[in-house]
Amino acid sequence: MADKKVKVTLVRSTNGRLENHKACVRGLGIRRMHHTVTVDDTPENRGMINKVSYMLKVEEA
Repeated sequence: MADKKVKVTLVRSTNGRLENHKACVRGLGIRRMHHTVTVDDTPENRGMINKVSYMLKVEEA
């Protein structure tokens, strides 16, 4: 399962968000708006993606 990848893009700003939501975005490796990263499809990463899904665009890679 760890060999599956997910492309995640930040499409809404982290300004004014809860600190733990900002931490999830940083934990995924996203640094700025419209920055796309490819992460492993693990339960830990899925949990962070689900928590801040309203700010992200997610694609299967």
